[in-house]
Amino acid sequence: MRKILLLSLILSNTFFLFAQSSSYWQQEVDYKMEVFMDVKHFQYKGTQELVYTNNSLDTLKKVYYHLYNNAFQPGSEMDARSQSIKDPDARMVKKTKVDGVEVKENRIQNLKPNEIGYLKISNFKQDGAEARTKTIGTILEVVLAKPILPNSKTTFTLDFDGQVPVQIRRSGRNNSEGVALSMAEWYPKIAEFDFEGWHADPYIAREFYGVWGNFDVKITIDKDYTLGGTGYLQNPNEIGHGYQENGVEIVYPRKTKNLTWHFVAPKVHDFTWAADKEYLHDVVKGPNDVDLHFLYKNNPKILENWKNVQPLMVKAMDLYNKNIGNYPYKQYSFIQGGDGGMEYAMCTLILGNGTLQGICGTATHELGHSWFQHVLASNESKHAWMDEGFTTYVENLVKNEMAVKKVENPFKLNYTAYVDLVNTGKEQPQTTHSDRYDENRSYSVSSYLKGSIFLSQLGYLIGQDKVAQTIKRYYQDFKFKHPTPNDIKRTAERISGAELDWYLNEWTETTNTIDYGIAAVKDNGENTTVSLERMGRMPMPIDLQVEYVDGTVESFYIPLRMMYFEKENPNSDVKRTVLGDWAWANPKYEFSIPKPKNKIKKITIDPSSLMADVKPVNNTYEVK
Repeated sequence: MRKILLLSLILSNTFFLFAQSSSYWQQEVDYKMEVFMDVKHFQYKGTQELVYTNNSLDTLKKVYYHLYNNAFQPGSEMDARSQSIKDPDARMVKKTKVDGVEVKENRIQNLKPNEIGYLKISNFKQDGAEARTKTIGTILEVVLAKPILPNSKTTFTLDFDGQVPVQIRRSGRNNSEGVALSMAEWYPKIAEFDFEGWHADPYIAREFYGVWGNFDVKITIDKDYTLGGTGYLQNPNEIGHGYQENGVEIVYPRKTKNLTWHFVAPKVHDFTWAADKEYLHDVVKGPNDVDLHFLYKNNPKILENWKNVQPLMVKAMDLYNKNIGNYPYKQYSFIQGGDGGMEYAMCTLILGNGTLQGICGTATHELGHSWFQHVLASNESKHAWMDEGFTTYVENLVKNEMAVKKVENPFKLNYTAYVDLVNTGKEQPQTTHSDRYDENRSYSVSSYLKGSIFLSQLGYLIGQDKVAQTIKRYYQDFKFKHPTPNDIKRTAERISGAELDWYLNEWTETTNTIDYGIAAVKDNGENTTVSLERMGRMPMPIDLQVEYVDGTVESFYIPLRMMYFEKENPNSDVKRTVLGDWAWANPKYEFSIPKPKNKIKKITIDPSSLMADVKPVNNTYEVK
């Protein structure tokens, strides 16, 4: 019996070690699609061939596809969510007045049959054999004809019929600025399967998570339409529309009614395009010889803005490259379309009738997603803050660098909005699934602003130079690898040497808040005793600044014991004293300033304002 137990223990430990050392894997897809677009009826037909490579250790007996268009139908989950949530997206409701009272009516619920979106699948086969399919809202469930073994490939083929919905959210036809076709998430898209399993989330209006692969797409459409989007056009000298080589004159055969646009996109996890008869198309060279395409309506009121935004986006891409790492593709397109601003592979759809400042702001943010959502591509359904928040952080740096008048703290408004949400009592942990926040505002502040503060406050913890190094290392180590929250934490630890597990836990997995205060300042003759107190649940190291009546300044630094780390002096021009560490279990801390109280003018906790203290009123003590 003892031998059996010993053998069992050895095998158990061997399995544990194997599980802990298993190498990273991800699935691969190769799409080939041919599509015909009927621009009169906003309907399209297509065929799809998908080669699926199973790099996991699992044998797959089912696969799932996203059919996003089906969300735009009365009775869909997106329809139900828009009606039930307290603060529905303004783009998804129509405001009317009944007896003088404003009423919000969900736009999806009143769509007519020729206005809805749909995506219908037929003739689904796996390696030539029929497979059983079932459509469940925006998800296609496929019971395979044969299992896909680990480290093997299979080929799926299918036919699809789609209808482009009236523009309501992201994709659609005839948007508010008259763009004919905003074709986002328009095709049958296989769901992601990763180390956590399948991610077959219904489409309720949030973001996307996809499998990287290669796309070969042919779109046949009325010859008068100009297209822009993901990928590289393979037949520019047949198409024209501003894509042809210099000196090439485009002459279509006399009876030509349609053109077939052939795009190839390597290593992307979606494919998006837009089309309109009135698009103007400019191409400018960006950093590292990247072609920047600008497609916008031929509207005299907006032409100057769209011309002026072009050199600004060249500068913005250069700054993103410097702050994160080089953009890996050879083209990026800024396209007027959609319902606001949304990032896609190699392109963005943005509204384009606003001010230059508005267009530039939206374009800069969406461009930033190319690094965090389309190269790193964390699971935005589960960890939206890793994409939206990190994009917002670097966007703030880029905008401040481009501004005529720079500010010392470009993240100030992020902290204000976060504290406002905390004070409402409606904050939810960042581990909340994006679809399941109680209110849209709670989701937005949590993902965009609290997510940005994760990095700016990390600068308070380990130093701004270390955060800059962390972002670059994170990008290099995890591009095209779907990083998780632990990956950004471990990267920061490797760069700084600090222990940061407590920070990831407190900031992203709880709603614990930071609240420190100066409890008392006592004169002891030749020195002054300062008593500090932690009222919030979340601990932090403390930077404290003392201003003396003679105009000199001194700083004191209190390390946090659980970090096992001492931050470098952020300002070498100011004398700094490193005090003993502060243990989390003790809510109070006391130290002495080697000068009498009458020599002190002001004492300030966190003069940088990069620590997200939710009640900063007691962070300053002025000697009267």
